Amino acid sequence: MPGVIVDCAIYREGRRTDCAADFSGALKAARAEGHSFLWLGMHEPTPDEFDRVTSEFALHPLAVEDALKAHQRPKLEVYDDSLFMVLKPVTYDTHADTVTASELMVFVGDSFVVTVRHGEASPLAAVRRRLEEHPEILRHGPGAVLYAVSDAVVDHYIEVASELALDMEELEAEVFAPVRGRDTRNTAAEIYAFKREVMEFRRATGPLAEPMARLQNPGVPFVHDHARPFFRDVDDHLTRANESVDSLDRLLSDILAAHLAQMGVRQNDDMRKISAWAALAAVPTLIAGVYGMNFENMPELRWHWGYPGVLVVMILIEVSLYRLFKRRGWL
Repeated sequence: MPGVIVDCAIYREGRRTDCAADFSGALKAARAEGHSFLWLGMHEPTPDEFDRVTSEFALHPLAVEDALKAHQRPKLEVYDDSLFMVLKPVTYDTHADTVTASELMVFVGDSFVVTVRHGEASPLAAVRRRLEEHPEILRHGPGAVLYAVSDAVVDHYIEVASELALDMEELEAEVFAPVRGRDTRNTAAEIYAFKREVMEFRRATGPLAEPMARLQNPGVPFVHDHARPFFRDVDDHLTRANESVDSLDRLLSDILAAHLAQMGVRQNDDMRKISAWAALAAVPTLIAGVYGMNFENMPELRWHWGYPGVLVVMILIEVSLYRLFKRRGWL
């Protein structure tokens, strides 16, 4: 399975030793030594490719099904021989304004860690390198890997939340700009699309709170007691990320409501302007319509200055109405 297995290594006292293609022998060696563990990383394995891993590591069939099908919520499951955790790393494309979530499954046992990655957003390569630079952390066993992976995923949540906040500030400035150069319908669609991306981000961060809370408490197997304060730190960062997501969602709702209110105000202004211009057009139309009727006995019909007099009256009325509407802000 060269294309499926991304990395395989035994860690003895925190020091890396590459394992051969036969990871079953490496697992037996790690279990026999007692102070070592095997870390096997995989990327989107098929059921046939994962069968050998399932049998060698004695993984629970329900957890295996979740790991192969993906599309899971972040969660933590405790089985007899292993611990199964689902994480959802996210990436944010600032050019397309889209949040993309992948999935990361982590199996933790007495002498092994198996990570199964779905999608492209994954911090595992960087986590592995960082851990290998600090063997004193790896000495704590598979629980240290679970902590490091969770910490990397949650820290990236905070970075994505900061990027979303910056883009939201730009969107807010556009909505409340005094001079608008874009179609208001496009702006409303942009706000709604941005809100959907925040909801996608929330699906990754929100459900992870319960697993992080469980990892802080005693009773979770394969997690050393000394590791629990570190999971508490991860939970603090996750709380910050969730609070940022909640703030973004509330602000987007307020921006959308303000935008709709602005549209209503602009429509009222447009209606006032239309009504004002209609009144200005109605006065000369009315006067001209009266004098356009075919009657002989009409005021000033035979008067020499009647025609220019009517024009002067029409102009005076129009000027008066225009000044009145202008003063009241209708024009």
